[in-house]
Amino acid sequence: MSDIKIVLDAGTTWSKIIEKSSSDLMKDYSNFFIKEENDYKYYILPSSMLKELNFKFDKATGHMSLSMLKNEKNYENEVIALIQGFKNHIKEDAIILDMGSRDSKWAKFVNSKFKDLDWNSSCSSSTGATIEMLLKFYNIDIKNLKSSNDKYVITCGIFGLERIMDDIAKGAKAEFAVSKFIHGIAFNAWSFAKKPDKLYLSGGFCENKCFVDSLSKYCKVIPMGRFLLCEGLLN
Repeated sequence: MSDIKIVLDAGTTWSKIIEKSSSDLMKDYSNFFIKEENDYKYYILPSSMLKELNFKFDKATGHMSLSMLKNEKNYENEVIALIQGFKNHIKEDAIILDMGSRDSKWAKFVNSKFKDLDWNSSCSSSTGATIEMLLKFYNIDIKNLKSSNDKYVITCGIFGLERIMDDIAKGAKAEFAVSKFIHGIAFNAWSFAKKPDKLYLSGGFCENKCFVDSLSKYCKVIPMGRFLLCEGLLN
């Protein structure tokens, strides 16, 4: 769409923005610049900063993004944005799983056509945000966190926190307990996506090596980065 200059995927904690290279709407936010590709500039910034932007977006998806649009009719459902973005890259039978701060969703393609989907905003709720809080609280660098062969059997982040605190109180290292928690989330994600042999991964978890390594114990994992939903808005 040639008239689209800037799009937004507003997550609970982090927001992804794609802007045409010829535009200068994000000129004051160069600290959040990620890359430039195919005449577009990519940014990631805390969602808490969205309210200070002095412009509106052409298209948007994600949590609480309606107020950020020039026209609310240009809001896109998150799953539709994910499907459209994924189709830009992959032309094969595949499952794409998007893991966020507060939910997870997957879509299945057969013969390059959309076949099925599911969206979980209950037992996967807050998993990404919970991990960020745990890493900060225990002063753990995610880049140095290794995947554990053990895992917590958990149904949500709250129960996982209880298991972590119990193990640490008994003398376990925080890094080991958090790694077990992440492994449990990875197993749940694979099960939620119907236990495929290969899984394309979207969202911030792509940058969590401990999660990717844990998920790789069950299937082949192909990280697609954090901008698939944004790219789907450019269609």
